[in-house]
Amino acid sequence: MRIYLHAIGCRLNTAEMDSMARQFVVLGHSVVSSTSDADIVIFNSCAVTSSAGSESRKIIRKLRREHPYATLVVTGCYAEIDIQVARDVGADMLVGTQYKDDIPQILTEAGLLHDADFITTDIQYAGSSSGRTRAFLKVQDGCENKCTFCVVTIARGVGRSKKLDQVIQEINNLVELGYCEVVLCGVHLGAYGHDFASNVCLEDMVLTVLKETNVKRLRLSSLEPWDLTPEFFKLWEDARLLPHLHLPLQSGSDRTLRRMGRRNTSDSFKGLLEAARRAIPNLSITTDVIVGFPGETDADFIESYEYIDDMRFAGLHIFPYSGRPGTAASNMPEQISIDVIRERSRLMHEINKKHHTQFVDSFVGSELDVLWESYKSDNDLVCWSGLTSNYLRAYAYTDGENSLRNVITKTKMLETFRGGLLGHV
Repeated sequence: MRIYLHAIGCRLNTAEMDSMARQFVVLGHSVVSSTSDADIVIFNSCAVTSSAGSESRKIIRKLRREHPYATLVVTGCYAEIDIQVARDVGADMLVGTQYKDDIPQILTEAGLLHDADFITTDIQYAGSSSGRTRAFLKVQDGCENKCTFCVVTIARGVGRSKKLDQVIQEINNLVELGYCEVVLCGVHLGAYGHDFASNVCLEDMVLTVLKETNVKRLRLSSLEPWDLTPEFFKLWEDARLLPHLHLPLQSGSDRTLRRMGRRNTSDSFKGLLEAARRAIPNLSITTDVIVGFPGETDADFIESYEYIDDMRFAGLHIFPYSGRPGTAASNMPEQISIDVIRERSRLMHEINKKHHTQFVDSFVGSELDVLWESYKSDNDLVCWSGLTSNYLRAYAYTDGENSLRNVITKTKMLETFRGGLLGHV
């Protein structure tokens, strides 16, 4: 059968769909790039903000309208949070977040997945459905933190870790398929192993991956700051572990952090950043920021604004606060008006632009490793696009015969270009 996969939201959603694609191909089905060719459409939704929930509804309606005869399967956080609405706008089947890894099996048992082209155990063939150079691998799911704004803990349930031997096997399979980079993902990645009887933790898992696989580049997704110590950064002595950390802050005001239920303070977060920057050359640190959290006064926002400006993040993910059903924050007094939230968001975006530009500029003239991913024709030349080891977008021009796809090169950065860097290969 022909299966179309679509996801919005976090990297974890992407990782889940990548894994699902590989499962379907092994079972003898085709993963197609267009919904017009699909017998089954699977949508991995998001509900982390009200706008994400609204976007999920729009996509379900669109998929239903455009493909009335395809089986439409909806999974992800929106399928947990707004079950009835998801059904009303067109979903044929809803699969809860704790069961999305089993979707191929669920569809088979329901009699919806049939007419396989063939059955294969050839791992090389299983990778042929993907044109990616980076693989996103889910190693942990669920979260037991009590952040008052977060609906993901409600949607995804308690923390669950993938067995270490399975992680190693899957990464070795991905390497065999030709992937140069693997991104380890989880809702609460820093809690990896906490549900095991043994004392395995994230540090143990990373060390084992570096020791027992030949993956060329290993990247970690979002990590909560309270899960890390300065000793953790010794892992980066292995150059295959890439110099990019995404550490969610949410606010630079301690008063707001307490109302959010965050387990770090502004001082502890600053100390962690300083330790990371001392230990890891060329390190890029990005973060999440919520503006307009209930009870955030003008003084709280100014404190957060000045703190974030001082931290010099390479990039900010800025979230205007929106109350999510079932969260403690949605019932807090002193909800902030939308006009105030928009203005605070605008100011944070100005900070982000300033510091991102400064960070990019600092690498002009330097030599960075780039994994080249895709290209576009530009007159008689080809403009390649890829990612540096520290997660900056890089570009390079070549003639049409020089294929760089899935190749890592040391690249001299000549100038800033399209929000990233133009290099010479």
